Amino acid sequence: MAIVKFAPVSRWSKLRAPVAVIAVSGFLGAAIVAPFAMPSAPADAETLAFQERIHQEFIPATTAEADLVYTEVGVVELPDPEEVRKKQEAKRAAEAEKAAKEAAEAAEEAAGAGGAPSSGDAPGAPPKYTGGGSPAEWMAAAGIPESDWGYVDYIATRESTWNPNATNASSGACGLIQALPCSKVPGNGYDPVDNLRWASGYAADRYGGWAQAYAFWTANHWW
Repeated sequence: MAIVKFAPVSRWSKLRAPVAVIAVSGFLGAAIVAPFAMPSAPADAETLAFQERIHQEFIPATTAEADLVYTEVGVVELPDPEEVRKKQEAKRAAEAEKAAKEAAEAAEEAAGAGGAPSSGDAPGAPPKYTGGGSPAEWMAAAGIPESDWGYVDYIATRESTWNPNATNASSGACGLIQALPCSKVPGNGYDPVDNLRWASGYAADRYGGWAQAYAFWTANHWW
């Protein structure tokens, strides 16, 4: 009977198959995990836009018209367009009448006290902001925690595009966070730090903080 001899199997031959399996598995694992480990491009773009916005140095507009805001912040759209239009017109008329009355009263008080005319665009209006700085500097000076800056940016961007001199064309609401009337802001409604300090108090008193104010704004498109 013939005796068949088998060639000895080397240690490397014994290990080569398992190593190959592990290598293939590792490659497939990397192929599966890698896409989930990649950063989100839209999120990065949004973060970069936010950083650019809050660090942008303010440059005053050269004309009063450039500071006018025509969007009606705070108007909630209703199902009936005609009803919405009528309510908007009534709201604009009431706000304009109220603002005009308050401006006239302020002008009369200033005249009675022998005060100098205001440098604002309307009689009795506070002077426009001509200083520099950036939203980040204004928020820090107003005492707003950096953890809330994103919430403030969301609201301020939609109400004034971070223009301290933003003025509603119909109601006269003013400043970064549109105050109506402008005189309700302690100090100067057009001063960004004064305006943000007032807005912080408003956010805390009415909603419990900026995060809650942001949540209300996103749900209702006003606050």
